[in-house]
Amino acid sequence: MAGLYFEQFSVGQKFDHAIRRTVTEADNVLFTAMTHNPAALHLDEEYGKSTEFGQRIVNSLFTLGLMIGISVHETTLGTTVANLGMTDVTFPKPVFHGDTLRVETTVLEIRESKSRPTQGIVLFEHKAVNQRGEIVAQCKRNALMHKKPK
Repeated sequence: MAGLYFEQFSVGQKFDHAIRRTVTEADNVLFTAMTHNPAALHLDEEYGKSTEFGQRIVNSLFTLGLMIGISVHETTLGTTVANLGMTDVTFPKPVFHGDTLRVETTVLEIRESKSRPTQGIVLFEHKAVNQRGEIVAQCKRNALMHKKPK
């Protein structure tokens, strides 16, 4: 188990996750097809050329999932009960096929659970950054975390 227990988090704690991921055309097309999203912006290269981006862009929900997934190993792997929600989700820049993403996580808040004495809630802020140093996605995520077993 690589994740941290509730008591091991502190406000302001930062993680620069070591895992990086180059996003491929296959990632984008497969995810888009699996989620039944027919948007031409993700699937149709000729259409993509006619947009302000000049090419297809990666499905933003893939980017969101990848960003959070990269953070899991060092933060919540084996120690989370459940995600309680994500807020303030933004995609300031598009992700293109071939972009390599890295992720930064900051702990914004920690609090005891009022109804579950063996658990607590951690508010994370995640940011995905491409190889050009541009933030391409960010969100806040509330996670219900296990406390250390006694």
